Amino acid sequence: MDNSKPIAFAEHLQLTSLGIQPSSISFQTLTLESDRFICVREKVNEQNQVVIIDLTNANDVLRRPIGADSAIMHPSQKILALKCKYFSGKTLQLFNIDTKQKVKSHENHENIVFWKWISESAIGIVTDTSVFHWTITDTTSPPQKVFERHVTLADSQIINYRVSPDGKWMVLIGIAGNTANPSAFKVKGAMQLYSRERGVSQPIEGHAASFAEIKLDGNQHIKLFTFAVRTGNTAKLHVVEIDHQAPDPPFTKRAVDVYFPPEATNDFPVAMQVSKKHGVVYLATKYGFIHLYDLESGACIYMNRISGDTIFVATEHEATNGILCINRKGQVLGVSVDEQTMVPYILATLNNTELAFKLASRGNLPGADDLYIKQYQSLFQAGQYNEAAKIAANSPNGILRTAQIIDSFKQAPAPPGGLSPILQYFGILLEKGELNHLESVELARPVLQQGRKQLLEKWLKENKLTCSEELGDIVRQHDMTLALSVYLRANVPNKVIACFAETGQTDKIVLYAKKVGYQPDYVALLQHIMRTNPDKGAEFASALVNDEAGPLIDVERVVDIFMSQNMIQPATSFLLDALKDNKPEQGPLQTRLLEMNLIHAPQVADAILGNEMFTHYDRPRIANLCEKAGLLQRALEHYEDLADIKRAIVHTNVLSPDWLVSYFSRLTTEQSMGCMQEMLRVNIRQNLQVVVQIATKYSDILGAIKLIEMFESFKSFEGLYYYLGSIVNLSNDPEVHFKYIQAATRTGQIREVERICRESNHYSPEKVKNFLKEAKLSDQIPLIIVCDRFDFVHDLVLYLYQNNLTKFIEVYVQRVNSMRTPQVIGGLLDVDCDEATIKSLLASVTGNFPIDELVNEVEQRNRLKLILPWLDTRVQAGSQDPAIYNAIAKISIDSNNNPEQFLKENNLYEPLVVGKFCEARDPYLAYIAYAKGFCDEELISITNENTMFKQQARYLVKRRVPELWAQVLVSDNIYRRQLIDQVVTTAVPESTDPDDVSVTVKAFLSADLPMELIELLEKIILEPSPFNENRNLQNLLLLTSIRADKGKVVGYINKLQDYDEGEIARIATDHGLYEEALTIYKKYEQHVNAINVLVEYIVSIDRGLDYANKVNKPEVWSRLAKAQLDGLRIRDSIDSYIKAEDPSNFAEVIEIANHAGKYDDLVRFLQMARKSLREPKIDTELAYAYAKTDRLHDMEDFLNFTNVADILEVGEKCFEDELYQAAKLLFTSISNWARLATTLIYLGENQAAVESARKAGNTQVWKQVHAACLEKSEFRLAQICGLNIIVHAEELPALIQNYERRGHFDEIISLLEAGLSLERAHMGIFTELSTLYSKYRPEKLMEHLKLFVSRINIPKVIRAAEKAHLWPELVFLYVKYDEFDNAALAMIERSADAWDHNQFKEVIVRVANVEIYYKALSFYLQEQPTLLTDLLSVLIPRIDHSRVVRMFRQVDHIPLIRSYLIAVQHLNIEAVNDAYNDLLIEEEDYKTLRDSIDSFDNFDNTGLARRLEKHELLEFRRLAAHLYKKNGRWEESVSLSKQDKLYKDAMITASVSGSTEIAEELLSYFVVIGNKECFAALLYICFDLLRSDVHQRTLVDKLAALEKELRERSKKEKQKEEQEADAPIINPGGFGNRLLLTQGNGFVGQAPPPSMNGATGVGLVPPQMTGFGVF
Repeated sequence: MDNSKPIAFAEHLQLTSLGIQPSSISFQTLTLESDRFICVREKVNEQNQVVIIDLTNANDVLRRPIGADSAIMHPSQKILALKCKYFSGKTLQLFNIDTKQKVKSHENHENIVFWKWISESAIGIVTDTSVFHWTITDTTSPPQKVFERHVTLADSQIINYRVSPDGKWMVLIGIAGNTANPSAFKVKGAMQLYSRERGVSQPIEGHAASFAEIKLDGNQHIKLFTFAVRTGNTAKLHVVEIDHQAPDPPFTKRAVDVYFPPEATNDFPVAMQVSKKHGVVYLATKYGFIHLYDLESGACIYMNRISGDTIFVATEHEATNGILCINRKGQVLGVSVDEQTMVPYILATLNNTELAFKLASRGNLPGADDLYIKQYQSLFQAGQYNEAAKIAANSPNGILRTAQIIDSFKQAPAPPGGLSPILQYFGILLEKGELNHLESVELARPVLQQGRKQLLEKWLKENKLTCSEELGDIVRQHDMTLALSVYLRANVPNKVIACFAETGQTDKIVLYAKKVGYQPDYVALLQHIMRTNPDKGAEFASALVNDEAGPLIDVERVVDIFMSQNMIQPATSFLLDALKDNKPEQGPLQTRLLEMNLIHAPQVADAILGNEMFTHYDRPRIANLCEKAGLLQRALEHYEDLADIKRAIVHTNVLSPDWLVSYFSRLTTEQSMGCMQEMLRVNIRQNLQVVVQIATKYSDILGAIKLIEMFESFKSFEGLYYYLGSIVNLSNDPEVHFKYIQAATRTGQIREVERICRESNHYSPEKVKNFLKEAKLSDQIPLIIVCDRFDFVHDLVLYLYQNNLTKFIEVYVQRVNSMRTPQVIGGLLDVDCDEATIKSLLASVTGNFPIDELVNEVEQRNRLKLILPWLDTRVQAGSQDPAIYNAIAKISIDSNNNPEQFLKENNLYEPLVVGKFCEARDPYLAYIAYAKGFCDEELISITNENTMFKQQARYLVKRRVPELWAQVLVSDNIYRRQLIDQVVTTAVPESTDPDDVSVTVKAFLSADLPMELIELLEKIILEPSPFNENRNLQNLLLLTSIRADKGKVVGYINKLQDYDEGEIARIATDHGLYEEALTIYKKYEQHVNAINVLVEYIVSIDRGLDYANKVNKPEVWSRLAKAQLDGLRIRDSIDSYIKAEDPSNFAEVIEIANHAGKYDDLVRFLQMARKSLREPKIDTELAYAYAKTDRLHDMEDFLNFTNVADILEVGEKCFEDELYQAAKLLFTSISNWARLATTLIYLGENQAAVESARKAGNTQVWKQVHAACLEKSEFRLAQICGLNIIVHAEELPALIQNYERRGHFDEIISLLEAGLSLERAHMGIFTELSTLYSKYRPEKLMEHLKLFVSRINIPKVIRAAEKAHLWPELVFLYVKYDEFDNAALAMIERSADAWDHNQFKEVIVRVANVEIYYKALSFYLQEQPTLLTDLLSVLIPRIDHSRVVRMFRQVDHIPLIRSYLIAVQHLNIEAVNDAYNDLLIEEEDYKTLRDSIDSFDNFDNTGLARRLEKHELLEFRRLAAHLYKKNGRWEESVSLSKQDKLYKDAMITASVSGSTEIAEELLSYFVVIGNKECFAALLYICFDLLRSDVHQRTLVDKLAALEKELRERSKKEKQKEEQEADAPIINPGGFGNRLLLTQGNGFVGQAPPPSMNGATGVGLVPPQMTGFGVF
């Protein structure tokens, strides 16, 4: 690994290669808002264009003919922002390129000098004076001003504008030339830092800036602002904190030098980016230098030049957490941290361990693993667990976040009074970020066990935990909803759907299954939901059938499921949805739906029929069922036979009147009349009203006469009245009007008779008159009206006078028609009425009438004198002069011509004058006059003087002036007593006007005369007077006596009848007169109030009981019962309630009786209550009371009949009270198999409990039943239960542990084996069975693995097999889990048990770690050397052949790999060639060695040649000469051939060499040795190389020398052959000690072998000096 550079540098793009003109690559024309798009404005062929380059697809270059001053692309979307000049303003426009629509526009009137996308939804706009933000979230809002530019940026060119991620801080960056100060830096940088919250700006000198956040070791999140500036002699990078949050310690400001090389004197920072992941500051300069700084410490990490051209724009590169720059050459350059080399670079080059440590932790970078491990171990061993936990939490790539670390913290001792190390560890991990899978599971267990699931919810919301199926299984035991969230995040479809079903979110199941492509078993799922939540089951079934892609389940199957569970309501809901199309073929199902609801839920059937959803069902069948169910309305809608209709229609109490009336519109006239007659016949009182309504509505159709006859036939005048009353105003039939008058009269509706007589013009007057006479009404107004309207006055007067009804004559002339007075007077005279009556009647007429008619009537009868006084009065009435009337009055008085009457009746005289005149003559007349004129003072005076207290009293009473009363009733009035006596005895008793009496009584009250008032009231009330029955006076008498004379109250109460008894009794009660109040209540039979006084005020329940027995009223018993209940006389109270038949206070009775344990009495009360109330509370408590009183038989009867009890609640209470038999009955009645199963366990009925659990289908129930069966060693039943538990993976570990703890190993294995065939068998079953096999039945494990390896959790079984030392199984699992490295190592390490050659070959070729190849070779070399070659044959493509050769050469076992060397020699590897050649040399296989040398030349030719030239075998030395020849070393080759007399080889070498010198030298050698044949052969072979003079010079001399040498040699050879011929054929010096290979063919020289045919006459052929071997 090259650690010299800690950065990754790449050229992403060359803009010029995409057709971008070099002149368009500048700060003014090119914008880079993000690492997604580059936007360039350029001019092509005189046309302005905007070019958009998508950096994710460089070939996607979009050109648009747009003329704009500036263009910037949205950071992530294809939205183009354009700025254009129009006149004096700037027009800003946003376009969506994909939709080709304008997003927003705005016309700005300030000059815009810079703009930039500051977020996904806003653009920052900089004008000459201000900075604005323009949002794109709406289409109308203009840019909003944020702040004003600082004066320090007035002359600067704005090059950047940045906003912090939270939008609270902004920085505006500009540069300007610095010409004023030559010693200063050439380019001055100016920045304006603005705080939005504070609304203040700070000018800063700087060239580049950025906002950043960093998380320090203490989990402190710090917001930082970093900027770089270059001045004349220094350059600095500053890092400062913004938005400091107390009480966190402040961040220490960093200011570090920025190095600029000498050749970059005018260079300055132009861009800055901060890596969020690594906390590294990237600082790019104009001249192409890149600087990397650590954000926290400010340490410089690296600096280098990446571009030789000017960099003018940069942005963040999110993919690499680096920086993306563009230079003037058009290069798009990327620089990022090289995660592989960064930490090693810092350690090796910078030697900064602390920085390497922090960077590795912050960015999960490799390279510092050993540092972390050592530091962790050191801290942990020192007991610094908190610091060790921090090291582990921050370790890169989680190297210290393993199970071993967790175990170590678990085992670490907790400090006294402090947190345990494991809690410290988890706390630090949570602060750090997300926990991995293992940590999440380990943390969840104790948290949930402590019941603190809210912590888990919080961590999940904060994404602190890694979700997995295992975590979900743990959470599911505590919170199903939370487990669902975990499963969703972990993508475990089967568990997600199970949770949806358990939590009732059935509407999400299908959507989720489709989304993730999972196909659940909908039938089983539906059955489960039906058992647990029928409502949701119905919804789910509907969703399955109505799925847009087609039904996911068969409709008939769904109905069967509903009905098998007796779930009528869900079945109804489902069928309503399934049959909504109302198709003819759905008729049987419609009938089935209605039938089951009419039998079980008539209200539902009623609603269905009311909605008219279906039309194809069996109507007669449904009609009959409707009638049986009490749905008479629906039955009538379906019946067609009149007999059926009559039978049903009479029950109008259960039919809606409106519906019933409208129903008759369907019937014929005959049917209607028949039905109404039947209704009246059966129950006229109940049905009369609706019959009237029907008759009214259909009167025109049915006929009024028929209807009248019908009502009269039943003598129902009330019905006739109401019927005719509704039609009389619309009818002209005289009979109708007469019958209506007749009916109204007979029903006592006199006012209606009066109205119709007055208003109707259609009745027969005579007939009505005669009827009214015969009726003898108490009120004769109707008869008067008829006679007046139709001129029957004489008959009227005669009838009235003869029947002593003279007051109605007055009524007639006074109220009905005064114009008829003359006729009335005449009629009275005709019947010889007395004059007084006539005068009185005449005087009583107040209305005008014709006087001439009156005179005429009287004159006809010679009775004019009768009306003379009246005529005088009328004459006098013609004058209005008071003096005249005064005179007439005086004359009348003097003449005694009835002066008293005149004074009383005349209103025109002056009373005061007349009174004074009368005082001396007749005080009484004076009194009359004074009284007439209300002359109070004069009247009082004259009556006092003449002892006329009776008249004074009468006047005062009539006068009704309180002030006058106060005057005469003062205490110093000597006449007060006399006056009071007259008031009491005369004036008030004579008065008939209640106002007179009222004022008088008030006067006595005002004068505070209670005793006198009592006396007065007694006179008025107790003695006969018009006010005997006056309620107010009686009330006053009683009230006064209550306050002033309590002893008289009882007497008054008994004597008086018309007082306000309720109010008086209340007041008496308030004044403590309880007995008096009781007397009142008793008198008026207000029994409830009476009993209330007895029990509440007198507080005598016994008297109350006597009173209740006496009156025997329900309401009295009810009030008494309440009092007895309040007094805790529970049995008496319940007896009273029963007598009252009042269940209204059932709640309180139930509560108190339950509290007191009076369940027997409570049963009686509740039985009574059920007769009139259908309250769930009543039925519920009755069932519970049955249970508490052990009346199980009654409970069974109760449960078998209809009730509204909450059976589940009762069952739970009975279960809590250990009333298990009762609970069994209750749970059985509602088919609550879950609770029933639990109950049966406590009853010891295990078999039944299992059956109930099966019906319940609830895991918790199965667990309880299973535990009970296991406890009692009922293994067969336990297995049945277990099979229903193990299908839930989360329950499996606990179940297995339970068996193992009890030692039932065979049983748990048997259970899991049985579970393998379950439809819902999951991976956990197969896995746990594997684990159990490994522990207790290892011989079965391999077979199990081979059958079910695809369905087990291999890592878990691997651990189990390793723990059980089952090595073949372990290898098998490693192979199946693709852990080939471990499989190979396991076979090597446990070869005695696990190794198999064929399997090993298959595994070794698939390992990832190449070191294992060589370990395998060593293993085979040691243990299986004979199979080594076979192993090498499969490893050839994967191993380093040079290394293999070195390895075997070191142990000197090259011959073992001979076949391998041959197989790989074609690769022409030097080491292989050398090894193989050495092997051939050792084997003395010169032929193969020659082939190897000729075929493969990658070896040390010269070195091999030197080795071979010294070899003792000729052929190998010949090969050495051959090698020299191949390598152009001709002299060595020829010399070696001459040495071994291989002259042919030497001649060939000389010929190949092409060298004259070598050829002539060899030729000379042949001459010297005298080898003529070789000499001749060489001349032939090398003819072209030899010079002619050489032949001539040496030929003679050499031939002579050669002949001499040959003769000498021939002689020596002959002698030698003779010696050998004499030697024995077999001797120790013969063949026995000779090597055939080293000694050639066993014969001297190179001569051919002797003949082997047994010839004896032929000797050995002497060797020939030719240099050629025998071939």
